[in-house]
Amino acid sequence: MTQDNIIKLSQPGMFSDPLTEVLRDGARALLAHAVEAEVADFLGGHADKLTDDGHRRLVRHGHLPEREIMTGIGPVAVRCPRVRDRAADGGERIRYSSAILPPYARRSKSLEVLIPVLYLKGISTGDFEEALAALLGKDAGGLSASTIARLKEAWIDEHARWRERELSAKRYVYAWADGIYVQARLEDDAQCLLVIIGATAEGKKELVGLADGIRESAQSWKELLLDLKRRGLTIDPQLAVADGALGFWKAIDEVWPKTRAQRCWVHKTANVLSKLYARQTRSRARSRPSGIERSDQGAVSQTRLHSQ
Repeated sequence: MTQDNIIKLSQPGMFSDPLTEVLRDGARALLAHAVEAEVADFLGGHADKLTDDGHRRLVRHGHLPEREIMTGIGPVAVRCPRVRDRAADGGERIRYSSAILPPYARRSKSLEVLIPVLYLKGISTGDFEEALAALLGKDAGGLSASTIARLKEAWIDEHARWRERELSAKRYVYAWADGIYVQARLEDDAQCLLVIIGATAEGKKELVGLADGIRESAQSWKELLLDLKRRGLTIDPQLAVADGALGFWKAIDEVWPKTRAQRCWVHKTANVLSKLYARQTRSRARSRPSGIERSDQGAVSQTRLHSQ
């Protein structure tokens, strides 16, 4: 037996974590049990269907080839069961499709959410493979620059369809509006996201409008509100809630003249407290310009700074 004192250095994206391996093995076992239970329920739901010779029409038929699903703890290998319809010759086939493992799924939902977040945070398409390898391990493949580019196009198409959706059947009683400033990939002149959330008469909240704007200008808010009307939202909400930014209030005076206005108490309270804390801090600084106050279990000591 040979021995050496060579220490292997870990490379970026290459690490060995026993805890992660245990979690991954557990996830693989749980996933296998889940898909087996799913196919058993499917077969049980069709147990009354028989062939002409009295046998069950639907039976297990092995497994599909193993594939890896990229998850938040790295790749997990899975095999999806197959179901055979023995009485489908010339007739309509009963097909089994796993809801847990869709046929072409390669990533978990949590990872699909992570990818656009990383993109908005500034990760370029060429750096995704390296970034995800550092997060998920060296086997985090299938997310090359071209893959991210295709996903980006899909996000753009999905957002475009959402922005053109029909709103004529919608009726919102309350509306909340705010401008959100984020460090994201916005246009050069678009400095915030304008967000409108509506509440139906049944109390359900829905995202109504989302657009990039030039700060929170009245013109940007007006364009968003007019777009909502263009798509069928013709009945004004009874009440709109927003912060003290004047752009939104000017816009609803023109577009939603029947809507009552209410200042958001969350914003108002935060503004008051920030001014109060700032005032108290300045007051303490003026009263104790040469000392630092410390408190330890109710005892207060003051240390004065002296020039030498």
